[in-house]
Amino acid sequence: MSVSPAEPTLLVIAKEPRPGRVKTRLTPTFTPREAAALAEAALADTLDVVARSPARRRVLVLDGSPGPWLPPGFEVVPQCAGGLDRRLAAAFAGCEGPSLLVGMDTPQVTPALLTVDFTEHDAWLGAARDGGFWALGLARPDPSRLLGVPMSTPTTGAAQRSRLAGLRIGDLPVLRDVDTPADARSVAAEAPGGRFAARLADITAVRR
Repeated sequence: MSVSPAEPTLLVIAKEPRPGRVKTRLTPTFTPREAAALAEAALADTLDVVARSPARRRVLVLDGSPGPWLPPGFEVVPQCAGGLDRRLAAAFAGCEGPSLLVGMDTPQVTPALLTVDFTEHDAWLGAARDGGFWALGLARPDPSRLLGVPMSTPTTGAAQRSRLAGLRIGDLPVLRDVDTPADARSVAAEAPGGRFAARLADITAVRR
């Protein structure tokens, strides 16, 4: 398949889904192993969507080591040290041309949502219901647009938007991150055909 120069680099920033290291806010409703299994399913769904979306490059920016959940066609680069703002900035620093970054917490994402056009936009922002953001796109990757943005707060999305001042910003739909058990149930209902929904159903069925 030919790739258009206009197609962006798609970045996924993620943690290796190991018990005790991911989705800790899902406990104690779920055990650390169950939380990691849900995280793995969410990551697998996200990577599958990215693999089916138009892109010049597909890059997994990973804290940890790849596992069998990684599909072919992805470059894997390690996350740098430091806070999340520095890790996001470093991910963009490794890109040339239009780039769109997403996390592993929105398994309900679709290829249509990731098919963005930078012709009339300098940036894209996908707000999250918790006040953060689930996607950020930059026509010209500039790490300074992220450095110093306070992460994991109810005003992170607003702070990130203010750092895009002067750019033509396109807004992606608001999505819910999977952070809490209630989030997990809502997201599974939004995307009932995905791995995440199936894994949640399996875990719930075992407990009955």
